[in-house]
Amino acid sequence: MTPSSNPRVAFQMSSERAKLEPPQGKPLIVHVLVNIEYWPFEQPMPRKIVVPPHGRSHIPDIANFSWAEYGNRCGMPRLLQVLTDRNLPVSAPINASVLEIYPSLARAVRDAGWEFVGHGIHQRSLGEERDERGSIEGALAALEKFTDERPRGWMSPGWSETFDTPDLLKEAGIDYVYQWVIDDLPTWLHTKHGDLMAMPYGLDLNDSVVYAIEKHSSAEMKLRVEQTIRAFSREIERDGQPRVLTLPLHPHLSGVPHRIGFLGDMLDALMARRDTVFMNGAQIAAWFGKAIRGRSPN
Repeated sequence: MTPSSNPRVAFQMSSERAKLEPPQGKPLIVHVLVNIEYWPFEQPMPRKIVVPPHGRSHIPDIANFSWAEYGNRCGMPRLLQVLTDRNLPVSAPINASVLEIYPSLARAVRDAGWEFVGHGIHQRSLGEERDERGSIEGALAALEKFTDERPRGWMSPGWSETFDTPDLLKEAGIDYVYQWVIDDLPTWLHTKHGDLMAMPYGLDLNDSVVYAIEKHSSAEMKLRVEQTIRAFSREIERDGQPRVLTLPLHPHLSGVPHRIGFLGDMLDALMARRDTVFMNGAQIAAWFGKAIRGRSPN
């Protein structure tokens, strides 16, 4: 057996990858994702902005529940307006419980034409589910019933997986996942049921990491996007290989008043570029599949 860093995908430096034709001749692919979640009131919060007094957590955790709840009540309308005003394609990883808990929000996302992406039932690690296969199927079935379309993409809550997750997702009909953050272009993961596409996502260019974990100022995401574009532009000019710039957003983080303006500025700057195309997950998957089939040997 050939040694590998993991059991799903062989190691390959980005400089070793076969060249791909960019979509519409535009090599900078921008993918906006808005993660929409329900944090159950009667459970510990998945993440905290306020450290409890004396380090002792309590349930209900009003402060940290309110952080996420404000995002769904006030942040989502701002994100919807900023993105729909610009007529941009968006992927929406969404907890299936949102359909019942926040029905008007779910309808607004559906009416906006955003792509629904499986994101579990609640914002809870897959490793905590007693029946992982049943949890995956339940989430996908609920979204399919709501949208009349089976989701093709999946983003695990909190990037979580068990050793069986990719096999279960492929078995359930998922074509691409977002929790394998290993490349600036899609890659293929091996599963028992065939290859599964790993989409570029974001860790250091992600509002959850930037604002909730690292706790930077409101302008930090804009700065990181600008510097990422500078690096990508140099690389594209040098080797001609496209790059995917992924912007993972959350209503309680990017949808707050002191950050929403920076998001609008970022989007406007990207839209003004001649080398940039905005795509959702399904569009990127279709482009990548076609580019792989049609590429010239090198």
